[in-house]
Amino acid sequence: MTDSTAGPGGRPSRKRLQYGEGREALLNAAVRVVARGGLRRLTYRAVAEEAGVTHGLVVHHFGSRDTLIEEALAHTIRTSLSTSSLEPGTGKVADFSTGLSEMVTADPDTQAFQYELLLESRRRPELLPQLRALYDQYFDATRRELSRMLPGGADRALTRLVFAALDGLVLHQLILGEPEVTDAAVEELRSLLRLLDANGDSPGDAHP
Repeated sequence: MTDSTAGPGGRPSRKRLQYGEGREALLNAAVRVVARGGLRRLTYRAVAEEAGVTHGLVVHHFGSRDTLIEEALAHTIRTSLSTSSLEPGTGKVADFSTGLSEMVTADPDTQAFQYELLLESRRRPELLPQLRALYDQYFDATRRELSRMLPGGADRALTRLVFAALDGLVLHQLILGEPEVTDAAVEELRSLLRLLDANGDSPGDAHP
């Protein structure tokens, strides 16, 4: 990937970006393309145009469209996990999923990309295995943090229930806006988790 800068005499010169920077820029471009136009709009040329590079560079980095989709999805999940506080690691209910509404407000394309792929998997079942595998990272992060917060731990059903609530709130904010509603709902979810914590006779985070 290159970036145009003014060289001697005002003529443009090429500034080469580092490999990691170029790859991440292309992944972010792919996410934006899909978020705005759906998966059907994802082509090498569209990603290249969004990133401001040649389409040959997209081919060089990813080799195939399927690889680009898979890596872009993994990229969005890593981004979401790092910015949503789904797993802060403190075991305190008050810390659980802080910043969820800010994550959606700051980067709606990342969330829209994931929902686009989920819907597309109904039409293209071949996408489902990789979606399941990658979404397992969300489920695992949720289960680990719930297990830190709750003395009785968290089984599969509780983990899915809590994550489904958060996932639904993200989707609602993405479509309807209203981040303050997201914040209030997340706090209500924390109140329910405090009740589970208190019923387990654990000091936990019943009184933040």
